[in-house]
Amino acid sequence: MPSGNELLSDRYRNKGTAFTAAERDRFGLDGLLPPAVEDLETQLARVADEEAQKPDDLERHVFLRALQQRNSVLFYAYLCNDLERLLPIVYTPTVGLACQRWSRIYRREHGLYLSWPLRDRVEDMLDAIVRDRPVDAIVVTDGERVLGLGDLGVGGMGIPIGKLALYTAVGGIDPARTLPVLLDVGTDNEELLSDPLYLGWRHQRVRDDEYDELVDRFVEVVARRLPGVLVQWEDFAQVNAHRLLARHRDRVCSFNDDIQGTAAVTAAAIASGMGIGEVPFDELRLVIVGAGSAGTGIANQVVAMLNDRGVAADDARRRCWLVDRDGLLHDRLPPGAPFQRPYVRPFAEVASWDRDGDGKVDLVDVVREVRPHALVGVTGQPGLFGEDVIRAQAAGVERPIVLPLSNPTVRAEAFPSDVVAWTDGRAIVGTGSPFAPVIHRGVTHEVAQVNNVYVFPGVGLGAVTVRATAISDGMLTAAATALGELGAESAREGGRLLPPVGEARRVARRVAVAVAEAAIEEGLATVAPAVPVTELIEAAMWAPVYRETVAD
Repeated sequence: MPSGNELLSDRYRNKGTAFTAAERDRFGLDGLLPPAVEDLETQLARVADEEAQKPDDLERHVFLRALQQRNSVLFYAYLCNDLERLLPIVYTPTVGLACQRWSRIYRREHGLYLSWPLRDRVEDMLDAIVRDRPVDAIVVTDGERVLGLGDLGVGGMGIPIGKLALYTAVGGIDPARTLPVLLDVGTDNEELLSDPLYLGWRHQRVRDDEYDELVDRFVEVVARRLPGVLVQWEDFAQVNAHRLLARHRDRVCSFNDDIQGTAAVTAAAIASGMGIGEVPFDELRLVIVGAGSAGTGIANQVVAMLNDRGVAADDARRRCWLVDRDGLLHDRLPPGAPFQRPYVRPFAEVASWDRDGDGKVDLVDVVREVRPHALVGVTGQPGLFGEDVIRAQAAGVERPIVLPLSNPTVRAEAFPSDVVAWTDGRAIVGTGSPFAPVIHRGVTHEVAQVNNVYVFPGVGLGAVTVRATAISDGMLTAAATALGELGAESAREGGRLLPPVGEARRVARRVAVAVAEAAIEEGLATVAPAVPVTELIEAAMWAPVYRETVAD
């Protein structure tokens, strides 16, 4: 039987002042708590009162993170009750600042830190934190490419913790069955290395075979020790993101949210936007700026959705123009990464677009020539979508879809207010971080948040509910299609690309059903449901309510 102190220090079982009189007597809690016995609603009122006194969003983030580490039910009840307001505080954009200041706001343990010097002890460290606790979902990062902020080393741990908070709040995965992991392979951030308060391994990042030694060991131990667990790769640099996904996706059920989650939600938003503009999706012309992991992932997902609509693969790829730092990808440029090659255009096809003859086709010229229905930015370069670019797009299509997706807010390729003004109110705008509605000539234009929160919680819930052995491309296309259908409904009802963030839990259920059904159809599910998948998903979702405390 746990002692009172053990219960109070266990975030998953702690009720604080909500322990009943009988529970206090049974577990020796009398004297450890004030005498008042409160219900969850009273505790929520106290949390709201304290949060209201915090001076800024970073202080609110730190306060809510401390609550999460103290009492899971109370934290998630508070988060779920006001998700749209709290999401930017718990996750992006505020989590970016929290990651930057991680070594200064650290309070107590949360998650597993696997440091390269201790690579031979990965199994022991995992056993120490997991013990006999079942784990459904892991989010893992090495902190090298945190949002648009770059290498934050050990500060990257804020991302797995934040992502898993959304797996629970939105996807209904029991927080006691989740595990955030930081692979600490050093940092190349000299400011961190010289900071006396930095909490990570003070060493330049290890690379190549040394790097793979830790990652391989992690995957090997997780696959053996936690069979059936879902692993989400998060915020890895381009040099590793595609490579690690390809290397490990068949060894452990896993996906990369930056590549595949971003792709699914963006493709769904584009499909919804095409519906608002009353243009068939299979006529799409798409320009993606930023030809890294996220950009090519978006292109791949759009191609998959076009394939589902009967467009041949080669024709579907030709509907996607990718632009990187040297302009449009074409075969006269130095060879890029293997994952970029399907989108490299023959230079002969675009030579006339090179107006200054330097071999580079600039973004504004690409937009003028392509006349894209949708323009997507995943560059982290603020202001890249200038007035010339947006006006060029608006000159070619009636309802331009503009998606400056880079996070945090200060990294967005354009501000919605500018985009709406430059298109005289015709643009359909979605952003990675939240922006307020734009009022233009008396008309209010909603700005959809094209946030991965619409996808990854549902993908995770669907996969773990049927114990999928892999996350297939078909499962991700099913997720994107389901979200696109919800986006179409939202467009009809309110002209929005996607449903309001406050409805994310409803979205996660719909996405989870689609993902689970796709896993079953593809033979990847190891659980044969005895009831309809919708009922199975509903029953699997954890809710933040207090349950009776029982002896172990």
